[in-house]
Amino acid sequence: MKLLVINGPNLNFLGIREKGIYGTEDYEYLVTMLENKAKAEGHEIEIFQSNCEGAIIDKIQEAYHTKADGIIINPGAFTHYSYAVRDALASVEIPKIEVHISNVHKREEFRHTSVTAPACTGQIVGLGLKGYALAMDYLTGKA
Repeated sequence: MKLLVINGPNLNFLGIREKGIYGTEDYEYLVTMLENKAKAEGHEIEIFQSNCEGAIIDKIQEAYHTKADGIIINPGAFTHYSYAVRDALASVEIPKIEVHISNVHKREEFRHTSVTAPACTGQIVGLGLKGYALAMDYLTGKA
């Protein structure tokens, strides 16, 4: 199975920013964790991070052309206001799971709304980095 993981703004600062919310593991830890899980289970994985909305949209559209079997996306702050990312997600008929490390429903009011989740198959929130692994399990039929 061919999976694409897309991480939005500030995810590259894992382990640096707001450790009480996002944990102490850094971005490289997340990448290695996902690559090792994919390799052990026989899946192909590409992991992408950008702080730029357009680059994320381009990567979603590229997933269509490269025939990705599933997308795991943490749109970061774009979750709450990017109709452009939402429209890109809606335009590809690929299973998509939105992941958030923290429980966005227990945080600031503006984080309670996701404009991107309705364009996704499902959403996982508040389970830390394990949420990515659970999303992978769902997309690969393991869960």
